[in-house]
Amino acid sequence: MQSSFSPNRPGTSLTSTLSFTLHLSLVFKYYASEQLAFWSERDDGTPEIYVMNPDGSGQTRLTNNHPIWDAYPNWSPDGMQITYYCGGICVMNADGSGQTRLTNNGSSPAWSPDGTRIAFHAGAYPDFDIYIMNTDGSGQTRLTNDPSFDQLPEWSPDGTKLVFIARRDGDDEIYSMNTDGSGQTQLTSNTVPDLAPVWSPDGLRIAFSSLRNGNYEIYVMNADGSGQIRLTNNPADDHNPTWSPDGARIAFSSNREGNHEIYVMNSDGSGPTRLTNNLARDMDPAWSQ
Repeated sequence: MQSSFSPNRPGTSLTSTLSFTLHLSLVFKYYASEQLAFWSERDDGTPEIYVMNPDGSGQTRLTNNHPIWDAYPNWSPDGMQITYYCGGICVMNADGSGQTRLTNNGSSPAWSPDGTRIAFHAGAYPDFDIYIMNTDGSGQTRLTNDPSFDQLPEWSPDGTKLVFIARRDGDDEIYSMNTDGSGQTQLTSNTVPDLAPVWSPDGLRIAFSSLRNGNYEIYVMNADGSGQIRLTNNPADDHNPTWSPDGARIAFSSNREGNHEIYVMNSDGSGPTRLTNNLARDMDPAWSQ
């Protein structure tokens, strides 16, 4: 069937046609550039950083530092770099080049939306606290100071808040705070762990994993902690959600088929699809923004 769009039909100028074509090319380029980073033990039994397309294709290894662990990747907002755990905090280009150590301690780094700072947790177990620093490792500033377990910070999309995990009432709960450490607010309250919170791209919701139903499942709630809804329902463990840039999908890791693999589903929990298939663990996906 012939397309109803014609660059020569009445009322269509060459300028508008070129603008429409440019818009389409930018859209296709944007979606083609989306990637998921994750860590895997598939090659040498040690966690290394990999990337793949959102459909599971193009799986590529970026680090090769056995026996050092490379794990917990997080993208820069422009998609050009990845920060990750390397026995401290490291950063590299999106193709794996330029691997640079920023700190000798700390874990679970998260890049700020404006690209100028990295949040992370550091300390001696179990006394972890949340810190921020410049992207070159300078200016390290402690935000929390509690004898309990504060870890896994994630930035809100507008860069004004951090969400994190704290073990202040005997189990892991989700808190939020301003990026100067003020306004620390508890969002969840259960007798079992709530873990791995991450903001939706519009800043209105937070996805997380919870043990509240006997095994880890993926949940979502409003940014103030209200409206907590279960998205997955599987006897296995579902962990570490990450939102797609458009907020329509959530990737996560799960051992529902015997070992931990990366899956993706719609943001309402429907349509779960397996992306990786290895005998080793594939964990902690992070969607480029």
